Amino acid sequence: MDERVRAPLTGMPVDDPNSLNHAAVAVKVSDVRSAHPQAGLNSADIVFAEPNGVSYIRLCAVFHTSFPELVGPVRSIRPVDVPLLSPMKPVFGNTAAALWVMNYVASFSRYIENLYSFKAGVHGTSAYYTMPHRFRVHSVFCRPDELRKLAVRNTVAPVPYLPFAASADQASTATSSLVAKTIAVPWGPGDTWNTGYHYDAKTGRYLRDEPWGPHILTDGQRVVTDNVLVVRASWKMDKIYPGGGDPDPVVNIINATGTFYYAHGGSYVKGTWSKGAVNEVFQFTCEDGSPLQLAPGRTFIELPQVNAKVKLT
Repeated sequence: MDERVRAPLTGMPVDDPNSLNHAAVAVKVSDVRSAHPQAGLNSADIVFAEPNGVSYIRLCAVFHTSFPELVGPVRSIRPVDVPLLSPMKPVFGNTAAALWVMNYVASFSRYIENLYSFKAGVHGTSAYYTMPHRFRVHSVFCRPDELRKLAVRNTVAPVPYLPFAASADQASTATSSLVAKTIAVPWGPGDTWNTGYHYDAKTGRYLRDEPWGPHILTDGQRVVTDNVLVVRASWKMDKIYPGGGDPDPVVNIINATGTFYYAHGGSYVKGTWSKGAVNEVFQFTCEDGSPLQLAPGRTFIELPQVNAKVKLT
């Protein structure tokens, strides 16, 4: 058995434990078609895909084991970022949000150090960069390691976030007969606007698709992941905290339960999830009653509507 220390957000063993002695950095990334190509996602330990209205999503990429030079384009916070990120106590890069959402995030400042672009820029740092020749709303990019250095409160490594097995052959999918060579996650009405994944047997990883085609980054690389975890949860447009601004998508994952699908290596399992308070991690139980065990590696977590007809074939 490998006795090396394991990274808390990937479950992967690392040779130098000191390389983990710092906070995670989460960055909000626009995922509408006009925001592409994006940068930095293949360096993330975890990427959340969140509802951002009907047939729109926004990503939240979390970096800890490695930091790319640039991540983006950076966009604004959504309320679900609070319960998703709080267990990790990260530094948070974004371009702010509606006043009520900013007030909501500030009420949990003991968990999330919110260094949005204007706040970080006041200190005269290079943590944010405006990329020339990009459409203005999609021109802001983040240097996550520079942002990490600005942290005052959140400076230590996150606790383990997902239940990783010691190795891939001990993951819950290792003995599953359920096939997941392709995965389609619907976000719009009528299952017409899907994100997707295709299993690449040569690399043992999933290649990600956007609704309009392959998910390709600024460096020309396809977005890839070891694990795909689909967490179905109810959401609606709402305002849940005092302050100005329009309603935003509010996802019901605090003190809540729902169903999940987990895919790795071309197979999948399904079951139920539960989550307690804002700062508590998800708990996952497979259909056979066993606790979910993920294969070590990078994970995309998709959060479609509670009744989304996820297709795994």
